[in-house]
Amino acid sequence: MLTGVASVAVLSEESPLHHLAAALPGGACDIKGNISIDTGERIYHVPGQKFYSQTRISKDYGERWFCSEADARRAGWRKSKR
Repeated sequence: MLTGVASVAVLSEESPLHHLAAALPGGACDIKGNISIDTGERIYHVPGQKFYSQTRISKDYGERWFCSEADARRAGWRKSKR
Protein backbone atom coordinates (compact mmCIF):
# COMPACT_ATOMS: atom_id res chain seq x y z
CA MET A 1 0.00 0.00 0.00
CA LEU A 2 1.30 3.45 -0.90
CA THR A 3 0.91 6.25 1.58
CA GLY A 4 1.38 9.95 1.05
CA VAL A 5 1.03 9.64 -2.73
CA ALA A 6 -1.58 11.71 -4.50
CA SER A 7 -3.13 10.56 -7.72
CA VAL A 8 -4.49 13.02 -10.26
CA ALA A 9 -6.50 11.99 -13.30
CA VAL A 10 -6.11 14.09 -16.41
CA LEU A 11 -9.02 13.73 -18.81
CA SER A 12 -8.85 14.87 -22.39
CA GLU A 13 -11.98 16.35 -23.94
CA GLU A 14 -12.29 13.14 -26.00
CA SER A 15 -12.57 11.03 -22.86
CA PRO A 16 -16.11 9.82 -22.13
CA LEU A 17 -15.51 10.79 -18.49
CA HIS A 18 -14.42 14.37 -19.30
CA HIS A 19 -17.94 15.77 -19.47
CA LEU A 20 -18.95 13.93 -16.30
CA ALA A 21 -15.91 15.30 -14.43
CA ALA A 22 -16.51 18.78 -15.84
CA ALA A 23 -19.94 18.79 -14.23
CA LEU A 24 -18.56 18.26 -10.74
CA PRO A 25 -17.97 21.57 -8.94
CA GLY A 26 -15.03 21.79 -6.60
CA GLY A 27 -13.30 18.76 -8.06
CA ALA A 28 -10.52 18.68 -10.61
CA CYS A 29 -12.76 20.71 -12.90
CA ASP A 30 -13.12 23.91 -10.93
CA ILE A 31 -12.94 26.52 -13.69
CA LYS A 32 -16.30 28.22 -14.19
CA GLY A 33 -17.40 28.94 -17.76
CA ASN A 34 -19.92 31.76 -17.52
CA ILE A 35 -21.87 33.54 -20.28
CA SER A 36 -22.40 37.29 -19.90
CA ILE A 37 -26.08 38.22 -19.73
CA ASP A 38 -25.37 41.62 -21.30
CA THR A 39 -23.10 40.62 -24.19
CA GLY A 40 -23.31 36.84 -24.56
CA GLU A 41 -19.52 36.71 -24.21
CA ARG A 42 -18.10 33.45 -22.90
CA ILE A 43 -15.82 34.14 -19.94
CA TYR A 44 -14.10 31.70 -17.61
CA HIS A 45 -13.18 32.29 -13.96
CA VAL A 46 -10.46 30.48 -12.02
CA PRO A 47 -10.32 30.01 -8.24
CA GLY A 48 -8.92 33.08 -6.53
CA GLN A 49 -10.25 35.61 -9.03
CA LYS A 50 -12.39 38.48 -7.73
CA PHE A 51 -15.79 37.17 -8.93
CA TYR A 52 -15.10 33.43 -8.78
CA SER A 53 -17.14 32.75 -5.63
CA GLN A 54 -20.06 34.88 -6.87
CA THR A 55 -20.21 33.22 -10.28
CA ARG A 56 -22.93 30.58 -10.66
CA ILE A 57 -23.02 28.06 -13.46
CA SER A 58 -26.34 27.34 -15.18
CA LYS A 59 -26.25 24.52 -17.71
CA ASP A 60 -29.64 25.73 -18.96
CA TYR A 61 -27.88 28.79 -20.40
CA GLY A 62 -24.95 26.85 -21.87
CA GLU A 63 -22.58 27.57 -19.00
CA ARG A 64 -20.18 24.85 -17.92
CA TRP A 65 -17.20 23.72 -15.86
CA PHE A 66 -13.72 23.27 -17.31
CA CYS A 67 -10.85 21.10 -16.09
CA SER A 68 -8.12 23.42 -17.37
CA GLU A 69 -7.67 26.91 -18.76
CA ALA A 70 -6.43 25.31 -21.98
CA ASP A 71 -9.73 23.42 -22.29
CA ALA A 72 -11.66 26.68 -21.78
CA ARG A 73 -9.60 28.56 -24.40
CA ARG A 74 -9.91 25.71 -26.93
CA ALA A 75 -13.69 25.87 -26.46
CA GLY A 76 -13.64 29.60 -27.30
CA TRP A 77 -13.88 31.14 -23.82
CA ARG A 78 -11.65 33.95 -22.54
CA LYS A 79 -10.29 34.47 -19.05
CA SER A 80 -12.01 37.01 -16.81
CA LYS A 81 -10.08 40.26 -16.53
CA ARG A 82 -10.80 40.42 -12.80
